[in-house]
Amino acid sequence: MYLIGLTGGIASGKSTVAKRFGEHGAVVIDADQLARAAVAPGTDALAHVIEVFGDEVANADGSLNRAALGAIVFGNPAALNLLNQIVHPAVRALSAQAIDAAERANPHVVVVYDVPLLVEASVGHPFDLIVVVHADAETRVRRMVELRGMNEADARSRIAAQAGDDERLAVADAVIDSTGSLDATLSQVDRLWKRKLRSQHDAHPEATEAAADPSVGGAP
Repeated sequence: MYLIGLTGGIASGKSTVAKRFGEHGAVVIDADQLARAAVAPGTDALAHVIEVFGDEVANADGSLNRAALGAIVFGNPAALNLLNQIVHPAVRALSAQAIDAAERANPHVVVVYDVPLLVEASVGHPFDLIVVVHADAETRVRRMVELRGMNEADARSRIAAQAGDDERLAVADAVIDSTGSLDATLSQVDRLWKRKLRSQHDAHPEATEAAADPSVGGAP
């Protein structure tokens, strides 16, 4: 197995990069989906969240009231830290299970773990490669305002709540610059796949059909 940690700030284009890796044949695991599963009705983590933050964070059907919880933790570092202490271990357990399952299904698989909080949550998986999708803060603010309908103040608050660019770039083995066009971003993913990952697949051509197809990817 070849394990990639993929991260990037909000509105950096990380999901687009993850999708491209998937098109090349990688198994993509989405940390946001795991975070939702970690606090699904009936889970220990959800019960703990309700115990700590009160019944108001639970809907009538027993599911998590995300708006109510967000109102409590947003802008409150102490409350957010308490929440993270509950949710992050549960997500790490689920991600370990998903990674192990992918490797059991195909020992030579390339797994991309798409994890926005790779730096903040101190994700401890033994990554072979950490890829950071990077766009400057002003570009990301503009995207959130124009594409997501957020106001500028909220967009800047979201960025400020995450790790800084320097912190993410400090852990990067490879950087995808997403400030340009979509085609430019995807071409970088294609080149990275060929340069750093193709040798892994060429050694094990049964890994994915995409890796075995010499037409896959952009210019070397």
